[in-house]
Amino acid sequence: MKLDEFMHQKLLPNNLINNNNNLSIEGPEDDKLINVIGVQIELTGKIFDYLPNNVKLRYGDYCIIEMDKGIEIGKVYRPPFTITKKQYRKPLKKVIRKATPEDIEQKRRNIEKGHKGLLVCQKRIAERGLPMKLVKVRYSFDGTKAIFYFTAEGRIDFRDLVKDLAGRFKTRIEMRQIGVRDEARLIKGYGCCGRPLCCSLFLRDFEPVSIRMAKDQCLTLNPGKISGICGRLMCCLVYEASQYEEIRKRLPKLSERVKVNNEEGKVISFDVLKELVSVEFSDGRVLKIKGSEIQRIKSDSNKKSPKSAKLNPKNHVTKPGKLSNR
Repeated sequence: MKLDEFMHQKLLPNNLINNNNNLSIEGPEDDKLINVIGVQIELTGKIFDYLPNNVKLRYGDYCIIEMDKGIEIGKVYRPPFTITKKQYRKPLKKVIRKATPEDIEQKRRNIEKGHKGLLVCQKRIAERGLPMKLVKVRYSFDGTKAIFYFTAEGRIDFRDLVKDLAGRFKTRIEMRQIGVRDEARLIKGYGCCGRPLCCSLFLRDFEPVSIRMAKDQCLTLNPGKISGICGRLMCCLVYEASQYEEIRKRLPKLSERVKVNNEEGKVISFDVLKELVSVEFSDGRVLKIKGSEIQRIKSDSNKKSPKSAKLNPKNHVTKPGKLSNR
């Protein structure tokens, strides 16, 4: 699966796309089709689905949205698409209105306040010698709350720090501990592919990534080459993992004995995407051949050895004149 196809799956679920913001089809309540858009919330950086509420929006537009504790500004990250109501367990919140130039200016001021708050908090952390790394500071749209994102090895007692910051900024302070992947999402950047980080561009959730995925894709198991800037395995290893897994099922295993043109050899390497297998023969020759043209040698493990046959109670015969112990 290509990256663009994976992004399409993440940003535009496989539902009928319709740009009519007032779409509503009569029928059972749970089977009603509703129109939703994906909005990236400026405060947290995450993408959530919202009801357009008859507000005409396009990709990249800023809008004011409902939140549990007030309103926030967000950016349209997915154009309108239709989905059934039963696919959501909780009622969706609505877009209030399209952002005005004044709202955009307020957003810019909040970003500046966040930069200043970052410098002040870093200084306070150094003064107290707290074992924590401050990542980013973000203000809510109305400026009543500031969230300080940080990473740390364990729990941190930052009660005195919070009191100090609340007195300095005259607003409600929230300290939020995050992991290294969320840190990469917040600070953003570019991967080894030259593209913006997937976690900051379109990923909504972090899927489990294993070293097995790198092995299946025949990648060099060098931590520097298969790890992202967060130090963890790259999220993009997941994108084609299912395709590689499906192809590998059709190919023989490494070191497996196979037959090619009635000649026996051993599998030494793969080219998974081309479905080519390199087979080494007893005379040292190496031949690359399609996996479909290889004859796999069946294992003889199902055949019972003479020793196991003797030990099998079903094969035990009692000698005449003697009683069996059974």
